[in-house]
Amino acid sequence: MDLQDQSSYEQKSQRFFYGWYIVGVGVLTQIAGVFSLSSTLSVFLKPITEDLGVSRGAFSLVRTGEVLVSAAIAPLIGSLIDRHGGRWLIVIGAVVASAGYLLLSQVQEFWQFFLLRCTLVTVGDTLMGSLVVMVIISRWFIRKRGRAIAIANLGTGIAKVSMPLFAASLFVWVGWRHAWAVFGILALVLVVGPAIAFIRTRPEEMGLHPDGEPVPRQGSASPQTRAKLSAAQRQALAADVPWSRAEALRTRAFWLLVMTFGIASVGIAGLNLHVFAFVTDIGYPPLMAATFMSTIAFTQLGSTLFWGFLAERVDIRKAAMAQFLTQALGLTLAITSRQLQYVYAGFLLYGIGLGGSFVLREVVWANYFGRLSLGTVRGMGMLLTNVFAASGAPFFGFLFDATGSYFISFTLFAIALLASAILIMLVRPLKKHLQATDP
Repeated sequence: MDLQDQSSYEQKSQRFFYGWYIVGVGVLTQIAGVFSLSSTLSVFLKPITEDLGVSRGAFSLVRTGEVLVSAAIAPLIGSLIDRHGGRWLIVIGAVVASAGYLLLSQVQEFWQFFLLRCTLVTVGDTLMGSLVVMVIISRWFIRKRGRAIAIANLGTGIAKVSMPLFAASLFVWVGWRHAWAVFGILALVLVVGPAIAFIRTRPEEMGLHPDGEPVPRQGSASPQTRAKLSAAQRQALAADVPWSRAEALRTRAFWLLVMTFGIASVGIAGLNLHVFAFVTDIGYPPLMAATFMSTIAFTQLGSTLFWGFLAERVDIRKAAMAQFLTQALGLTLAITSRQLQYVYAGFLLYGIGLGGSFVLREVVWANYFGRLSLGTVRGMGMLLTNVFAASGAPFFGFLFDATGSYFISFTLFAIALLASAILIMLVRPLKKHLQATDP
C-alpha cells in the first residue's frame, strides 16, 4: 500500500464504517420477516382453524408449502445476489409480501389463505429475508462477522419478544384477518425506504474493504490485520475464493452442513408453529401461552450477541455444538414436567440456544465458503435445508392428530438436536486455492 492509499484509508477508517448501516437495515428486514414466521402464525392457529374449518395437521401444510416454495427459489435468488446485488431484491420483496398480507385480510376460505401464503407472502419474504440480507452482511465483514450477523438478528429477537402479545392484541382488537393488513403496512414502512437509501452489496463498491480495514484478501492482508484475527477468522479469510455450484456440491463440508442444519430445522419449524398450542394443551391459558413464546424470544434476543462474539473467538464448530446441546437440554426439561417453573426454565434454555442458531448458521456458511460466491452456495444450501424444514410443521401437526399429544414430536426434536451437535464437529476446513481455478 503506497502513501496515498494509506492516507486515503486512514481518512476512511476515521469515519463510521458504512457496513454498520447495512446491519441496521438488516435489523429492520428481520423485524418485518417475523410477520410471516411460524411463531406469529402460531398465535392465530386456533382461531383460523376454527373459522376456516381445517385440522391442525392440514393447517400445518401451509408452512410446508411456504418452506418448499422458498427452497425452490433460493438458488435463483442466491445467484441474483452474486450477479446483481441485493438492494432491489429486498425492495421488491417488501412490496410483494405487503400485498400478500393485505390480501390475507380478505380471505374467506382456507385454500385462499394457503395460496396467498405460499405465493406472494413467501416469495416476498424470501426476497427480503435472511438469505439476501445475511449474504450482504457477510460480504461487509470478516473480523467482525459474528457480531454483525448477531446484531442484524436482534431484529428477529426484538420482534419475537413483542410479537405474541402484539399479535394476540391485534386479534382481540381487529380480528385475525385485519391483523394481517397491519403487518402488510408495517413491512412497507420498515423496509422499502431504508433499503433504497443504504443497501450496497459489497464494500468494494464504495472503495472500502470488509471491516473497514485494508485489503483483507487471501495472501494480501497486512501483518497488522492478520494479527488481529483469531484462528477461526484466519480460516474465514482463507476461504475467500470463488466457488461454482458444482464445486460446492462436491465437497463433504457442504453436505455435512446441510445435514446438520437440515435435521435441526425440522424441529424448529414444527415447534415454532405448535408451541402456543402445546402450552395451552397442557393446561395454561392463552395469555400465559403467549408469555412462554415471549420467554423463548426474549432469551433468544438476550443471547444473540453472546453467540456472535463467541463465533469470532472459538472454533465455529464448537460454538454450534454448544448451541445445539443447549437447545436439547432446554427442550428436554420443558417437555418432561408440567410444573410452571420447569416449563419456563426449559423454554428459557431452549431460547438461549435458539439465539445462536440463526447467527452461527450464517457465520458457518460464510466462514467455510467465503464472500465471493456466497449467494450461490448459500442459496443451494437453503434449498436443501428447507426441504427438511418443510416436513417439520405437518409432522408435528399430524402426529398430534394421531396421538393427541406433542410429546413424541418434541422428543424426536431433542434427539435431532443431539445428532446435529455431533455432525457439526465432523466438518473440516476447506482448501481451495485461487490458482487452482484460474484459466
